[in-house]
Amino acid sequence: MSHVYKLNEDVRHQPQGPQGRAAADRPMLYTIVQCMPIEADGRLRYRIKSKSDNVERVVTEDQLSYAQ
Repeated sequence: MSHVYKLNEDVRHQPQGPQGRAAADRPMLYTIVQCMPIEADGRLRYRIKSKSDNVERVVTEDQLSYAQ
């Protein structure tokens, strides 16, 4: 299993609401700053940085989509 998104690639992050419910917030534009090691649960994770704020977070691949 390999990472779909690459370093410095722009992506959209869809935040999740409580208990995995869809959040009302719009997806925000981020840049991939690090591909994290594959975790024991098999999910791929990334460190992303906001394009508009100075915010970084670690997210799973299923929360990301390609920026249009």
